[in-house]
Amino acid sequence: MLELIKQPWPWYVAGPLIGLTVPILLIIGNKAFGISSSLKHICASCLPVKSSYFQYNWKEEIWNIFFVFGIFLGGIISVTFLSNPAPIDLNPKLVSELESYNITNINNMVPMQIFNWETLFSLKGFILLVVGGFLVGFGTRYAEGCTSGHTIMGLSTLQWPSLVASICFMVGGIIMANFILPLILSL
Repeated sequence: MLELIKQPWPWYVAGPLIGLTVPILLIIGNKAFGISSSLKHICASCLPVKSSYFQYNWKEEIWNIFFVFGIFLGGIISVTFLSNPAPIDLNPKLVSELESYNITNINNMVPMQIFNWETLFSLKGFILLVVGGFLVGFGTRYAEGCTSGHTIMGLSTLQWPSLVASICFMVGGIIMANFILPLILSL
């Protein structure tokens, strides 16, 4: 059983399981699925800020904080106990493209030449991790939700703003992966 859990789940198993969270949350508690709002709830609960943005009953959304904590805890458990030690299988074209950017250690889920402390303090690392993280956070708040909230919850409930946001996420991802990221990696 443990070996079955350690293997990557195919899309036709993982996708419906993720998709079932929407009706379960709606049926059980009339709650919306989303991750990025949890930071707002944490700030509202911890900081005595006078801003009207944080003036709401955050206790009604405490389930969301526990939900995100469960995702974090699940990530730690999966990395600690359920990691598959076999190297990930990548398309040979992608491997050669990564090698052109001096990324050769592709045995882990993330390339170690990018995600380490030494790279963080370089120009490339600062742009990728710090500036990129800021832009993702800014975009999430500007779009009033993240990819999980808009694309999983918003599209399933036929929300027009979620369709627009999801299209923008895809277009932005395509532009980043094909045009901007190669420029940053070549620094």
